[in-house]
Formats: sequence, C-alpha cells, structure tokens
Amino acid sequence: MRPVEVVPVPATGLAEPLAILEEALRDGEPVPAVFSDRLRKGVEAGNIHVLAARSKERILGVAVLAYHLNISAGALFASVEDLYVRPEARRQGVGRALLRAADERCTKIDISYVEAQVEEAETEAFYATLGYESETGVRVLSRSLPISLKQEVKPDT
Repeated sequence: MRPVEVVPVPATGLAEPLAILEEALRDGEPVPAVFSDRLRKGVEAGNIHVLAARSKERILGVAVLAYHLNISAGALFASVEDLYVRPEARRQGVGRALLRAADERCTKIDISYVEAQVEEAETEAFYATLGYESETGVRVLSRSLPISLKQEVKPDT
C-alpha cells in the first residue's frame, strides 16, 4: 500500500479532481459550466464533499459524497456519488482510504447510513469487503427527463 493522504477539496480547488472524473467518467468531455457552478455551490454549502487521495502531490483518486434528507429516518444520509481511482493506483489501498475518510466525515456530522450504487460485480465485491451490504428488496428505478443545463434552474420554493 502506497502512502496516501486523503484531503477534503475546497470549493475553490475543484478543477483538478473534476478534470480527473471528467476524463474517467465522461471520456474527457467537460461537464457544463452550470453544473460545475452547482457543484461548487454544493461544496460551499456543505451538501457535497469532494475528497482527493494524494501521494506526492498527485491525485490518485477522488470520491464525491452527497448528503440527502430522509424523512422516514428523520435524518441525513450520504451517498457515494462517484468514486474513481486511477488504474495505476488500484489495489493499493487508495479506494479504501477514500471510503475510510468518507466514513470519518459522515461520523463527524452524525450520518449513520451511507449508500453506493454499483454496476459491476467487481465494484460490488470491493464495497462488500468494506462492510457495505446489498439492500434486499430494493430496486433502483430511473427516468430521464429532457433538461437544459444552459441556464441556472431554481426549484420552486
């Protein structure tokens, strides 16, 4: 395991972690400017945390946590929205360090439930080794809606 330091990324320092995620998850296509502005505002508000795993000033991995209200539990829960480790840094404890830091951050703000949605069996096995369990009886449904990220959209209040 290589020595890794996991640090929270401030709203003013999102460019490098976001570029890594764009390269890995969007084939290098940048997210729309309005999205990066929303991400920055979410980090500033404390609704989102971006964690970077560094070794020798190089980012090896990035985790994005989002916090949500859960009425039935009467509490917040966290979701691991994105977790990415550079291929050359995999199987060296970087992903574990990111999730350990996420757990510590969640514990500090009284979040006792963290979820992660995965698509691949290998990723599911990784999370399972860290204590994540499959939710029996839960199905994830989704629906795409036609939206435009060209301008800021504010929900009705």
